[in-house]
Amino acid sequence: MDFKKIRKNILRFWSWVGLAAGSWLIRFIPAGLLYQFAGGMSSLAWRFASKQRQIALDSLNIAFGEEKTKAQLEQIAKDCFTFMAKSGVELIFYMDKPDRLKECVKLEGRENLDRALAKGCGVILVSAHFGNFPLLLARLSMEGYKAGGIMKPMHDPRIEKIFLEKREKFGVKTIYSQPRKTCVDNTIQALRNNELVFIPIDQNFGTGGIFVNFFGKKAATAAGPVVLSQRTGAALLPCFIIRQPGDTHKIIFEPALSLEEGRDAQDTVLINVQKLTSVIEEYIRKYPAEWGWIHRRWKSRPS
Repeated sequence: MDFKKIRKNILRFWSWVGLAAGSWLIRFIPAGLLYQFAGGMSSLAWRFASKQRQIALDSLNIAFGEEKTKAQLEQIAKDCFTFMAKSGVELIFYMDKPDRLKECVKLEGRENLDRALAKGCGVILVSAHFGNFPLLLARLSMEGYKAGGIMKPMHDPRIEKIFLEKREKFGVKTIYSQPRKTCVDNTIQALRNNELVFIPIDQNFGTGGIFVNFFGKKAATAAGPVVLSQRTGAALLPCFIIRQPGDTHKIIFEPALSLEEGRDAQDTVLINVQKLTSVIEEYIRKYPAEWGWIHRRWKSRPS
């Protein structure tokens, strides 16, 4: 009997129950108490999710261990848990209140986005698991942009169904990362339709990635955005959503990245993936609690 598999299935079941119950409860929580509820959830997670807490502290030590004190790293980790809890309750709360979503999420640098779209080849929104990024896509869809994102499905199909329904409610297209060929074909088609495709490249990409510097240490990174841009002519546009005072949000669109030619095709991809990764690192350094530190970013190592 595979006790490890049984344990995972039990945890996934209770995760689904908790999400479903939380989604129902949040609908009835007054807006003024929303973030108090999130604070309580983050406190529980910090106390009981010991594995995720340790991953966050380990990741922060890799990134900032020589720059910040132990107390500073722990505070960033706690703030990260708080921001993730806030993002979770916001996602459920605002998906049923689109007018309030429009009020609380502002756009900055929109001219960069429109200039890139005007070329007619689509736009690859290169970003990270940073801030409340699902709200970013919902907000763009509300502005009339045809937006979608490459996403890895949740392990539990019941949980995935909940989030898929919320994305579909706002007209956000889901492009699943697997099967690989289907993902590539759907992405290319969306770009040829002059749509926006959100691609986060901040997580460990295993043996399929290329290694670039991230906080001074090699990290396996997806080359997809650069390769897709080369194939379709789509603009590479870094963008991030940042929490503001009062728990509003601001989406920032950077100017489109110009592809830099290397010595050969492989070097060209490497140079430009590094440029995109450096932009992501810059934002994380500026707003460290906004990033998901509970992921083992440096797990894969160069051979």
